[in-house]
Amino acid sequence: MNKRFFAAIFAVILMASCSTTKQTANDLAINSPIETTIDLSNVQDDKAPVTINPGRFTQETVTYRLPKVIPGTYAVSNFGKYVENVKAYNYKGEEMAVTKLDDNSWSITGAKALDKITYFVNDTYDEETEGGIGKKVPFSPAGTNIESENFVLNLHGFIGYFDSLKNNQYKVNVTAPADFVKTSALQKVSSNTSEDGKNVTTTYLATRYFDITDNPMMYGNLDVEEFQVGDIKIVLSVYSPNKLHSAKSLKETIYKMMKAQKTYLGDINSTPRYDIYVYLSEQKEDSPKGFGALEHHTSTVVVMPEDISEEALAESMIDVVSHEFFHIVTPLSVHSEDVHYFDYNNPTFSKHLWMYEGVTEYFATLFQVNQGLVDEAAFYNKIMTKIQRASQMNDAMSFTIMSENVLKEPYKDQYLNVYQKGALIGMCVDILIREGSNGNRGILSLMKELSNKYGKNKPFEDDKLIDEIVAMTYPSLADFFTTHVIGDIPINYNKFLEKVGLEIGEGKVETNYILMDGAPIVGGDPEKGTIFFTDKVLKNSFWEENGALPNDVIKSINGTDLTLQNANKVLQDVFMWKPGIDVEVKLDRNGEEVIIKTTTTKSYTTGKAIVEKADATEAQKALRKAWLKG
Repeated sequence: MNKRFFAAIFAVILMASCSTTKQTANDLAINSPIETTIDLSNVQDDKAPVTINPGRFTQETVTYRLPKVIPGTYAVSNFGKYVENVKAYNYKGEEMAVTKLDDNSWSITGAKALDKITYFVNDTYDEETEGGIGKKVPFSPAGTNIESENFVLNLHGFIGYFDSLKNNQYKVNVTAPADFVKTSALQKVSSNTSEDGKNVTTTYLATRYFDITDNPMMYGNLDVEEFQVGDIKIVLSVYSPNKLHSAKSLKETIYKMMKAQKTYLGDINSTPRYDIYVYLSEQKEDSPKGFGALEHHTSTVVVMPEDISEEALAESMIDVVSHEFFHIVTPLSVHSEDVHYFDYNNPTFSKHLWMYEGVTEYFATLFQVNQGLVDEAAFYNKIMTKIQRASQMNDAMSFTIMSENVLKEPYKDQYLNVYQKGALIGMCVDILIREGSNGNRGILSLMKELSNKYGKNKPFEDDKLIDEIVAMTYPSLADFFTTHVIGDIPINYNKFLEKVGLEIGEGKVETNYILMDGAPIVGGDPEKGTIFFTDKVLKNSFWEENGALPNDVIKSINGTDLTLQNANKVLQDVFMWKPGIDVEVKLDRNGEEVIIKTTTTKSYTTGKAIVEKADATEAQKALRKAWLKG
């Protein structure tokens, strides 16, 4: 993957991997491990010291780099900007000349005498103030945190590579206070305690630089739960600064979700262990603000706001983590050469974000109705929402051209459409395959076949993938890809929904108690410091039935006074209301107090909805059943 986005009440925050390289030069006399040390016990001014011991070089000049871009983010991160005071030393302990080539690269001459490189790393979370460094900061789940209670160690932010040595083994030493809890999916080879017992140095092994970028760690005051889902060991690590949430409170949600995902995926090969690292942000000035997750082969890093209800966090985790886990199919098992031989400094990108992100998002949506986590109406509602959001973006843009040029204008501003139209492309492909096979095959079976043909160690040729898919499936897919994925003709979704006896029409749409069509039904008055209902409140069945009117000022909700300062927190709680909850809302209507004291019922509005066709045939209904439950 992987960027996702998380919809807050008043804003949308962008959420925002597979790589090997070919050894080109005999730079080392012996292909020895590159030994690295990160010292968390000696942090100075929120900066962690790092030492790189590359072994002995046989050439005179070498270049050391930190990544400009990492797999899965589709954005420039420039991790070298967070490195300070880079120094090189020879075997006599003398300092050597270091030339900075760009934001992420340093050249060292006389490399035959190079013993080690040292520098300090500043964390990225501190820079997520408005603007940040150069007005661009890494997507939070790809970033780093250095503080007394918690360290988010996305290792690509601490450890770099030498151009032609990305296939060398890495020995990673992390020194930290002995009382720190630590979790890592990297292979642990040893652990040593200092003589005074205050610090522990843990040594891990990475087979190549890709494993540095693919295996995050978390250290500090963590809450950890381990449990089995079938044959997968799940390690859930949670950092909640104010102890508002815990791994234990999230365990049941993650267990049910991943059990359903495992059942849905069936015999697709999986990992024996999967790590989920959850950092909950206090949303302060120096807190991370990019909510979402970043996938890895055997783990995901999640950043979410801490100050939300347990129900809201659980629901967000289902949407976000299920998406990341489905990345074990693509691009982790099915990917192009651009992904496999990823260039961290000057990357090229595959044409197939519709598959990497779109199909993954589609799986994360479809599996919930397939496994009974949501009903069909909720599934249709999600699909309709994606259709509406896709229509608000540039719907007449080639998806393959956008994917290949995702870092450039005007394409990068359309990236979020991979989670909308990309998922809808997956849906259309799924329905076409179901139609061509009389319901016996779908897009999941296609991805299984591609996984068996390629797998994580064999990339496909980017320009040949669509022809291969057509050859493996049915001629109808050729026209679809040519017209709507390679081409720039918008998709008529009714054409595909009709095949399963559905259509887009006016209907009764289940909606939220505070958001409708992605927009809040309340507004704010900065001068008076008040929150009030807008005209949209009359289109919300729950509030309309309980007598709320436009311009009613909301004074309190369930005993909590509502202000501009606490509106995001209080209204997030309203966002998570479910039917059957006792609520009390006090309103001010032109100076008169109005009290709504009731039990919540399902809330509806009228609008565009996916509904069953009145004349749906039995064949269409059978195809729909195969699509949703097959």
